[in-house]
Amino acid sequence: MEFNQFKFHPKLAAGIKAAGFTIPTPIQAQAIPKVMQGRDVMGLAQTGTGKTAAFVLPILDRLMSAKSGKIRALIVAPTRELAEQINETVLLLGAQTRTRSLTVYGGVSIKPQIQQLRRGVEIVVACPGRLLDHINQGTIDLGQVDVLVLDEADRMFDMGFLPDIRRIIKQLPVKRQTLLFSATMPKEIRRLAQEILHQPETVQVDSLAPATTISHALYPVPQHLKTSLLLQLMKQTRTESVLVFTRTKHRAKRLGEKLAKLGYKAASLQGNLSQNRRQAALNGFRDGQVQILVATDIAARGIDVSQISHVINFDIPDTPEAYIHRIGRTGRAARSGEAFTLVTAEDNQMVRSIEKVLTQQIERRTLESFDYKISAPQQPAASVRPPKRKKSVKSSGPAVDRSGARRSTGPSGQRRRPARRRAQSGHSVAAPMVAAPQ
Repeated sequence: MEFNQFKFHPKLAAGIKAAGFTIPTPIQAQAIPKVMQGRDVMGLAQTGTGKTAAFVLPILDRLMSAKSGKIRALIVAPTRELAEQINETVLLLGAQTRTRSLTVYGGVSIKPQIQQLRRGVEIVVACPGRLLDHINQGTIDLGQVDVLVLDEADRMFDMGFLPDIRRIIKQLPVKRQTLLFSATMPKEIRRLAQEILHQPETVQVDSLAPATTISHALYPVPQHLKTSLLLQLMKQTRTESVLVFTRTKHRAKRLGEKLAKLGYKAASLQGNLSQNRRQAALNGFRDGQVQILVATDIAARGIDVSQISHVINFDIPDTPEAYIHRIGRTGRAARSGEAFTLVTAEDNQMVRSIEKVLTQQIERRTLESFDYKISAPQQPAASVRPPKRKKSVKSSGPAVDRSGARRSTGPSGQRRRPARRRAQSGHSVAAPMVAAPQ
């Protein structure tokens, strides 16, 4: 099957050809006809399967009949990076259609977004928080939206966006086409789909299965030696482009800075960066100026770089689904890739869960040249300070405890201690208690 069989508008077909698209992926082949028929669609597909074009192409074809400057399609995504990636696909495939699109997300000034909305756009790709800002300020009109797309709905649920999604949906026309795409289907997303989709067609491709072009390996290591082992791995592994995942944004920042100081072309992608710096790191990774990108799961959502040779899990992910998402960044476009995971003894249960999903045991590896017996650095004992005496606070009336009962107080408003305890201390104020060092 080829793209010309979809009978797209000639200008859209020209953009598809110019982009080098010839044969649709399985998710595109299944979803595009149903979306073009106007049906609601629930798509289950992993990252890297081509699902973005599966909804972008039918939307662009539909908009060829009317360029009103009104928002006709709303695409909601969990992260700024994914929103930008979707918009790049819109611009690439719709280059000759003259369709106007806009990304809407936080971390940047809202004023340029307002100005462009006033000039008129047909497609808005938005993150929930900033979209609600526009709704609350009355700077966006969603009254003529024909198509709503919720992309990576499971990630939006993980990030706590479901209440925001429901508020956004209330602003949309009841009569519309709704498309929901998700890599997994937790019960909360299934319930949302039942609420907002009308007699949907379900399209499912490669549910929770990694690409066969990826090889897996586990590297058992104590927590305090992870960074040293990673550095040794980098020295002994022939890499092209490496994506390293950490659990927290602070660790991503520290690890990225350490790699850069050691001479690697490294950068981090995490939530504390400004949008300009995030985009610069992502662009550098795509064009090869950055060889190692250290990222969190949320920040890395939307990275679409086909030449990633290695994914390294510095921290094991929290779920098998997250593991599939992470390693799906390599082994793309018919290329081979490797996925390394640094694991501690505490990760054994998650390892078993991942192996159950993979239906195979992951190879355990060690580096012969690495010293695994280095002791963890001793932490200095924390000094214990006596608690500060509270200053007397004058009371305008009798003190009352949390139950509402009056307490016995002295002339200064301080609570009286029992006479026996005062006698034991030998003072009118209780002596501070100091815990013995452990």
